[in-house]
Amino acid sequence: MKTTKLKILRKEELEGKVCVIVGTRPGIIKMSPIIRRLEETRSNYFVVHTGQHYSHLMDRKFFDDINLPEPKYRLNTVKRYQTHGGQTAEMLKGIERALLEEKPRIVLAVGDANTNLAGALAARKLQIELGHVEAGLRSDDWQMPEEHNRVMIDHISELLFAPTEREKENLIKDNVKGEIFVVGNTIVDAVHQNLEVAKVRSSILDRLNLRPNDYFVLTLHREENVDYRENLEGIVESLRVISQKYGNQIIYPIHPRTKKRLKEFDLEGKARSTKNLRLIEPLGYLDFLLLLSNASLALTDSGGIQEESCILKVPCITLRKSTERPQTVEVGANFVAGLKTSNILQGAAKMLKAKREWVNPFGDGQAAKRIINIVEKESPIK
Repeated sequence: MKTTKLKILRKEELEGKVCVIVGTRPGIIKMSPIIRRLEETRSNYFVVHTGQHYSHLMDRKFFDDINLPEPKYRLNTVKRYQTHGGQTAEMLKGIERALLEEKPRIVLAVGDANTNLAGALAARKLQIELGHVEAGLRSDDWQMPEEHNRVMIDHISELLFAPTEREKENLIKDNVKGEIFVVGNTIVDAVHQNLEVAKVRSSILDRLNLRPNDYFVLTLHREENVDYRENLEGIVESLRVISQKYGNQIIYPIHPRTKKRLKEFDLEGKARSTKNLRLIEPLGYLDFLLLLSNASLALTDSGGIQEESCILKVPCITLRKSTERPQTVEVGANFVAGLKTSNILQGAAKMLKAKREWVNPFGDGQAAKRIINIVEKESPIK
């Protein structure tokens, strides 16, 4: 009699192991404390790297810098696809293959990138328990792909690890079905664990001939900012005005997406000729962490940098219309400026005067320990 091949896994088929999904720089950083905790407790786990970020400096160097073991699975075909649908579908197929091979009891995904949606969907379709690290964030900006992803992941997760009470309230308001735990944010764990290492191992300030608190740091990569010529050109012009007004160097480890768009839109010459704007190659995590920690101001469209600058007591300007990290604004660490030059200048004037005395709202650096303890209790691992 021929056995029917099922599309799902039954509970009795699952093994007592954890699957950790990574694929982007922020995801690698935020999952690093969880991977370390799994190593410390000698838990049975494996890592799937989706390849969403696939360049050496944006990806592999992070594993080297923070001394993480190589992922057991790497998906090498995702880089062939440029669209959200193409990337997500290819990641979904690759993750599903790994899950069918390993049969873990639980999958952990963090945040809101396509990587995590693919991991979440693969787990859900195979009926493997799903834990969402950094659950409950909301920007209420439905134009952001990340907002779609985080909402969908939250609604199909059994375990929701909310950084703060605010995110817990968001999840309750959204009527999610999973169980909610307030655990803090693993980015605090990562910053605490790696800053002292960076001080010893990184010489980035010497290499760039920089003095502490005498320069600004820029990160810029979101598609709504750099994939539209008028938006990217407006940002370049704002940087020109800011550099002229304050005279501080603006250090930009340029993201591959932005570098490509500057050339495509014929804006590279304008950017490189902007006085005090220094475009440098992407940095490893330790170099960037030390660079950020010594900056007098951060300008960013990244959610993770909003958190890291807040933890490091570096004033931040967010180059977006909204933020899913409103706590950073409330404690006085962040100014949401949008893209208008006048608003960015207003933010710079305000944040450069800010006293760096705010309290970090994201927890005590023990989030990974709490998460793995909960996983062990709710879905035992061996």
